Amino acid sequence: MGHLVGNLQLFISGEIGQKQFNEYALFMTTNPAVKILSYITYSSICLHVFFTLLLAIRSKGARTIEYSKSSGNTNSDWSSRNMAILGTVILIFLVLHLKSFWYEMHFGTIGSDPWGNKDLYTVTLTAFQRLWYVVLYVLSMVALALHLKHGVESAFQTIGMKTRFYKSIIHRIAYSFALVVPTLFASIPMYIYWKQL
Repeated sequence: MGHLVGNLQLFISGEIGQKQFNEYALFMTTNPAVKILSYITYSSICLHVFFTLLLAIRSKGARTIEYSKSSGNTNSDWSSRNMAILGTVILIFLVLHLKSFWYEMHFGTIGSDPWGNKDLYTVTLTAFQRLWYVVLYVLSMVALALHLKHGVESAFQTIGMKTRFYKSIIHRIAYSFALVVPTLFASIPMYIYWKQL
């Protein structure tokens, strides 16, 4: 959520937007608390991928004979049956996204803005002027939305809160979160791309 709030500053045009976004980028890369949260996030993603693969391998090996019929359509939605595909799309996006922005901020040869900060604002505007990158970003946010919806509902189910009483509330929370967050992220590159046309 903090990353989203910071990125929404890209809607601010001109020097004010450039200054604010670059100061936000500097804060995100130098603040010790943010660094700790970043390491926790990176570790969580790696563990999520590792345990998902481990679970898939164990699940496959647990039953040597396939089910005669196992569509799962009656008690699960498309996103829950296709977590592997959605997760792979998100992982590919994360690698490209980190290379385009995080790597450039830390190790790239980007210039400075008039206030002496690394000019990640210009790097970001340049990246989102390429249609293929905007399309990839938006499609990745659709995958993220589906992944988040299933993930939020599953998290409540894991801790035992997805009871008959709370089921509709949890469903609404999951849909709202999965709709609002990726939509706001996706709106940024679309806005930047259409603005330069």
